[in-house]
Amino acid sequence: MNALDSNENGVKARECIEDAVKVLLEGLGEDINREGIRKTPFRVAKALREATKGYKQKVNDVVHGALFPEAGLESGSGQAGGAGGLVTVRDLDLFSYCEFCLLPFQVQCHVGYVPSGQRVVGLSKLSRVADIFAKRLQAPQRLADEICTALQHGIKPTGVAVVLRCLHIHFPKFESALPDTSHQGWVKILVTSGSGVFEEEKADIWAEFLPLLNFRGISKENAHPGVPHQPWCPSQSCNKLEQSNSAMTNAVVSILKSLGEDPTRKELVGTPCRFLKWLMNFRNSNLEMKLNGFLRSRINNPSSCGKVGDTEDLICSELSLPFWSQCEHHLLPFQGVVHIGYYSSDGLNAVGRTVLQSVVHFYGFKLQVQERLTRQIAETTSSLLGEDIMVVVEASHTCMISRGIEKFGSSTATIAVLGRFSSDPAARAEFLQSLPNFCSA
Repeated sequence: MNALDSNENGVKARECIEDAVKVLLEGLGEDINREGIRKTPFRVAKALREATKGYKQKVNDVVHGALFPEAGLESGSGQAGGAGGLVTVRDLDLFSYCEFCLLPFQVQCHVGYVPSGQRVVGLSKLSRVADIFAKRLQAPQRLADEICTALQHGIKPTGVAVVLRCLHIHFPKFESALPDTSHQGWVKILVTSGSGVFEEEKADIWAEFLPLLNFRGISKENAHPGVPHQPWCPSQSCNKLEQSNSAMTNAVVSILKSLGEDPTRKELVGTPCRFLKWLMNFRNSNLEMKLNGFLRSRINNPSSCGKVGDTEDLICSELSLPFWSQCEHHLLPFQGVVHIGYYSSDGLNAVGRTVLQSVVHFYGFKLQVQERLTRQIAETTSSLLGEDIMVVVEASHTCMISRGIEKFGSSTATIAVLGRFSSDPAARAEFLQSLPNFCSA
């Protein structure tokens, strides 16, 4: 296939994804010509194709020319019969798309190998090989196995070890009136894979490799080479998948084909329904009707308060109200916490934390941008708690992990202020100093 044909196929694949995304947006009740949505199909298509470019890459193209002779290392003279000792590369930050639900997940990768045959490989190539397989629809164990096998075949060492720490966004109980606050934002799993001298689970070489990861929270006790495949994606806990809108289902199938995948592969058969089960929770709906029931059930709860300046009122707060939402620019989830500050003459929350959580919950479950989410929460809570309101939203965005800055642990904070908070720097500073540390993962 020449370069022109390849480019034409790429344009056709991108256009197919864009058309499919338009179908999904319309199925959510969105206006595809709305300012914030109009370019979403293009952005989603670009992000998906970039995130799955590993299908078009070959390990040999990366490894070829990156094997270097190491003078003085005789065959069979080193550790485990190889040339020299264990080489370890740690903390390779990767991301991949979950094949079960089409949402991104984070990967922290650690690779070790024992050189042989007077050959060592350029260390940057280990990261590039790992990234080839991460840039495909994946499951953690298969990702570890594919990295391990590719390196074993590509550089022919005495053995390869791969340890992955994977984090997948948690699925809240959407059908509940309020989010399940007992869950953390991420589901975590640790998987390993070994070849050659690392192939045996109890091989001595693992006892030498794992201590080098000890201070990363990985030890012999929680890393078990050769663990069987196990469900890890939250969508896999859905035993029964409801029949989805056929046009939207076909749109997801079209996306899978455009990425170079086979939608009939057993792991992908239920993926369109699982993805739509997630996505449809963010459909455009009548928020006011949902909130009415909560606004009629106001309760009094004490809140943490402190005096500011010489005002007689107290600054009170409701902190760490969890939320989940979906970025309208890339159709990727983001989650975090909301902090609300307000004035009260008696130090009491006039409506109760439950009502405030419901406000956060319902503004979150729609296609959003964080700035708008912050403003909407501030405007609604001002009608409940008085006009003096300060809202801080802290969030971790999967679109920042899977594209853009591609940095784990990054987070975004946005602020909205109304009434006295907008004109009183001391009040803003007092409230900000009361916020707990936000941990995104």
